[in-house]
Amino acid sequence: MPSTELPLDVRLMTAVTNTLVGLFVALGLGMLGVWVVRHPAWSVTGISVQGDVAHQNTVGLRAQLASQMRSTLSSSFLTVDLQQVRRLFETVPWVRQAVVQRDFPNRLRITLQEHQVVAWWGQAGSGQLVNQQGEVFEANPDDNDGLPELAGPPAQSARVWALYQVLSPELSRLELGLQRLELNERGSWSAALDNGARIELGRGTDEELLARTRRFTATLSQLTQRYAGALQSVDLRYPNGYALRLRGVTTVNPDDQKPTRNTR
Repeated sequence: MPSTELPLDVRLMTAVTNTLVGLFVALGLGMLGVWVVRHPAWSVTGISVQGDVAHQNTVGLRAQLASQMRSTLSSSFLTVDLQQVRRLFETVPWVRQAVVQRDFPNRLRITLQEHQVVAWWGQAGSGQLVNQQGEVFEANPDDNDGLPELAGPPAQSARVWALYQVLSPELSRLELGLQRLELNERGSWSAALDNGARIELGRGTDEELLARTRRFTATLSQLTQRYAGALQSVDLRYPNGYALRLRGVTTVNPDDQKPTRNTR
């Protein structure tokens, strides 16, 4: 039976032809893809904003981000960098988190989560605030009346807020408002009440600090019944009691000039 194998030169020509056809097809598909992606029909024509918008709206956001968004949205709807858009929106004051999604055929949908302010960070009016997650952010609150002050190393903001939530309800049982809570660089805690009194809490875990505070709140009424002066300061750093000063009342031993301690 005669051989039907094609000559080598024919086989080479066939392979080259098939390769070239494949390259042209791939090139054509690539050019078609580029044309489709760049077609005006795929341009981003609008952005919708939803979610927490108490401090922001679409018009305001557009005004704040106009120049940055212009370059970002110059690309196609199909190729726009959603993470870059997200980062742009998260630079806006009050925006804690932004979720960016494509809304076919040519819009973007932005869902915002705003910071929920709970306190000032540092001094009142500093421009730095603390949100419900204990994160520090910069913004100007619409109504700053009644916001407490939290202070400490920036990396400890969440811990300061967590301790505030533990101590504030305990003090409020005696109608004492916790106006300021501070952690210094040495790890020692101090507080200021809304009546102007100061409390030295010292070092320790949240549980230890709460136990000291409870010892104080459990016995303060007994002392105020005996001494009518307003509370000026409290030192809770004693192992078995605390020392306090009352306005207009001498609570210092004249022999050693040390505060009298309550050891109940």
